[in-house]
Amino acid sequence: MNITIYHNPACGTSRNTLALIRNAGIEPDVIEYTKNPPTREALKEMIEKAGLTVRQAIREKGTPYAELELGNPALTDDQLLDAMLCHPILINRPFVITPDGVRLCRPSEVVLDILSLPQKGAFAKEDGEMVINAKGERVSKPV
Repeated sequence: MNITIYHNPACGTSRNTLALIRNAGIEPDVIEYTKNPPTREALKEMIEKAGLTVRQAIREKGTPYAELELGNPALTDDQLLDAMLCHPILINRPFVITPDGVRLCRPSEVVLDILSLPQKGAFAKEDGEMVINAKGERVSKPV
């Protein structure tokens, strides 16, 4: 199965998403997008296929978002894409591309919606939250 993750190893959500992909027995193509950002066309396509707006795909926390005044509603999608490509840390993560779809995997278990292979065993996030039980089944969160 051909899967690509736009990954930031410094991000816990990104690490958890990558681990869930691997828990399905898949070794994805891992792209550290801060070192190797997508092309403008690829970024725009990922955002569209994920069903997001460009604004929804921008990360604010720990980025130059405020400094660049990217919250200004007068900025166009093209201007926002330019900023994301100039400062790849502004690209929210992790984006995952599979034959079953594209998602911004926040929270990390969103990746399960686009993985057609089952989980191979139990999985807990780095914070200890159980996501997959010992039978490889998704654990539902308490209400």
